[in-house]
Amino acid sequence: MCNYYRSELQKAGAERDYYGFDEVSELPQDIYPNRLAPVIRQQDGARRWQAMRWGFPPPPNLAKRPVTNVRNLASPYWRGWLKPEWRCLVVATAFTEWSDTRPKTMHWYALGEDRPLFAFAGIWRPWTPQAPQDDLFAPPPETQRLYGLLTCEPNALIAPVHARAMPVILAREHWEDWLTAPEAAAVALARPYPAEHMREIEAA
Repeated sequence: MCNYYRSELQKAGAERDYYGFDEVSELPQDIYPNRLAPVIRQQDGARRWQAMRWGFPPPPNLAKRPVTNVRNLASPYWRGWLKPEWRCLVVATAFTEWSDTRPKTMHWYALGEDRPLFAFAGIWRPWTPQAPQDDLFAPPPETQRLYGLLTCEPNALIAPVHARAMPVILAREHWEDWLTAPEAAAVALARPYPAEHMREIEAA
């Protein structure tokens, strides 16, 4: 599963109104779980950039480890977060997959020769950690925004390296659909990105 990607917004040639305000443009380019990253969501009828942390709270019957990659969209837990208000675009310029074989090796992927900006299909939620029970003087926890990436079957480029899954990559013409379409139409976008429009790169 993808647990490391790059989000080089300015290097991708995005203008200010595209890559957002200072808080977003100054975020790190190397994105790992539990790290802040630039995310787009729909709010009040318009797209809004926000900094969110990668790692979605898991279903209550699972271990408490945050979920970075969401696969089972038929699960009642995940379907509850597939409403338009909880969908988001996770912007990136390249991502990794680790090989299934041992020793494991990292492979980098991008779209096209010029590595343009693209978006993963994501879901997000606000989340407030529980306050420590043994520290009466601790400040109240702050509410955070957390997100996870949707995954799907791998395409012909990814499958030889990682046969189980790849992140859902959205073509530019489907960004608006992912943010605003009814659930069934949005979930239909959770499919492999065409392999012929991607390439493996030496390193990001």
